[in-house]
Amino acid sequence: MEQLLQQAVSILRDGGIIAYPTDTVYGLGADVFNEGAVSRIYQVKQRHFDQPLPVLLSDESELNTLASFVSEIAWRLVSRFWPGGLTLVVLAEPTVPKWVTAGGDTIAVRVPDHIITRTLIRELGKPLVGTSANLSGSPSVTSAEEVRLQLEDKVDFVLDGGICPGGVESTVVDLTKEIPIIIREGAISQDTIAKFLS
Repeated sequence: MEQLLQQAVSILRDGGIIAYPTDTVYGLGADVFNEGAVSRIYQVKQRHFDQPLPVLLSDESELNTLASFVSEIAWRLVSRFWPGGLTLVVLAEPTVPKWVTAGGDTIAVRVPDHIITRTLIRELGKPLVGTSANLSGSPSVTSAEEVRLQLEDKVDFVLDGGICPGGVESTVVDLTKEIPIIIREGAISQDTIAKFLS
């Protein structure tokens, strides 16, 4: 696996795109600071350019590098659910590339509970695009074989880490307004999240 990880990191550093396993579903990744690579993600997924892309971190300490403000509630959720299946939408630092935020002022971030994913991000030394490795509107995929069936040879490398243990996309909570909003229920139930929002 170490050799495969290094191959994946090398491709990302060269501006390529890869599919990789996470704790929820397979992700389609690129260096967030590489505009050409991120643009390819949109094209491969057939995703509209006005839809921002989520970003994965290797550790919660990296949140401050992408978020311009992290509320007390955000840190409470981070402390309880990271690493794990919770994506937080926060206000983005001005340095976050507009091709990731689709020109907006927010960013969706998460630390996955999967050693392969976190190692990949650490080795790359930069945050990783964390959108699901499927065509927009199609079901998410949980195996490398399913990635290949949907995306065929459109990605530069598929890092096969077996079946994703979660099988369901992350829950997404928007923390950019005064009252937090659960905008997608996924790996973590709405009831479980709600206990930490009051």
